[in-house]
Amino acid sequence: MDKIKILVVDDEARMRKLVRDFLEKHDYEVIEAQNGEEAVDMFFENKDIGLIILDVMMPKMNGFEVCKEIRMYSQVPIIMLTAKADEKSELSGFQYGVDEYISKPFSPKILVARVEAILRRSTVLEEKIEAGDIVLDKTGHKVTINGKAIELSYKEFELLTFFVMNKGVALSREKILNNVWNYDYFGDARTIDTHVKKLRSKLGEHGEYIKTIWGMGYKFDVN
Repeated sequence: MDKIKILVVDDEARMRKLVRDFLEKHDYEVIEAQNGEEAVDMFFENKDIGLIILDVMMPKMNGFEVCKEIRMYSQVPIIMLTAKADEKSELSGFQYGVDEYISKPFSPKILVARVEAILRRSTVLEEKIEAGDIVLDKTGHKVTINGKAIELSYKEFELLTFFVMNKGVALSREKILNNVWNYDYFGDARTIDTHVKKLRSKLGEHGEYIKTIWGMGYKFDVN
């Protein structure tokens, strides 16, 4: 079986080596870029990249700009490394399509665990799941409504899948965070609300399937 290729992007050689060493110990193939422009070039030169680990503060193009550029063509999972743990930066990243945040300094073991969790969720093979007019294809990571393809980010797809798999169940924001953003994700309600708002918009009139339970969270119901 081919190794999964991960692109590590950071302008600090020491940080790239740290991440690379831990990933390679877990049998991943790692390629590196030292700035944003190089990262974009390498992404398009390597069509088989399975995940990107991306620093925010870099010369030439910052992490947000890189993410925005790549999201125009691909939904490859992106983990962003940042020294900025403030809420505004994280929400900006999610708007650009970042899937996970890890703040520096971080434990390499936690980083590897996040990588494995994202890849595990993105490669789980299941039958197509149907809910009302919505059809989710986990294998192809696609969503269609009445046969028409809907473009969702990686995290939006995971959120919708979690809703559909728990159809009719009232889900607290804490439970959604624990299952869609991993148990050790230190986010808050606004992270979920931002994603739900975008997801509803992309689903059009079918966004009404996602019901708000005030003071608690959400419930997905086609009735």
